[in-house]
Amino acid sequence: QVQLVESGGGLVQPGGSLRLSCVASGNIFSLWDMRWYRQAPGKQRVLVAGIGLGGNTNYADSVKGRFTISRDNNKKTAYLQMNNLNPEDTAVYICNADAATRSERRSYWGQGTQVTVSS
Repeated sequence: QVQLVESGGGLVQPGGSLRLSCVASGNIFSLWDMRWYRQAPGKQRVLVAGIGLGGNTNYADSVKGRFTISRDNNKKTAYLQMNNLNPEDTAVYICNADAATRSERRSYWGQGTQVTVSS
């Protein structure tokens, strides 16, 4: 079993910054791509950013130049640095990772952390 736990969300004013963390734990044999999604009220879950095992990254157009995804493989942790936040970034941010235990390989999801951008 693999668990993903997000942290770092909160209330921030427009133009502010937050850094989210996603820690993977459990009987992890291998950990591959890690991603951040977000889901705003009444809207579908959308991919924000992803990072491969080797560090290659991809971003949604709406966050390019403002958000940076990174990871620490030793700590089994992914980060999302979010700068110049605006109210449209308000959402629950959810971590997703492709991981393998000794018995299976699949995609895992965290519970999410709330980010609210408001003055």
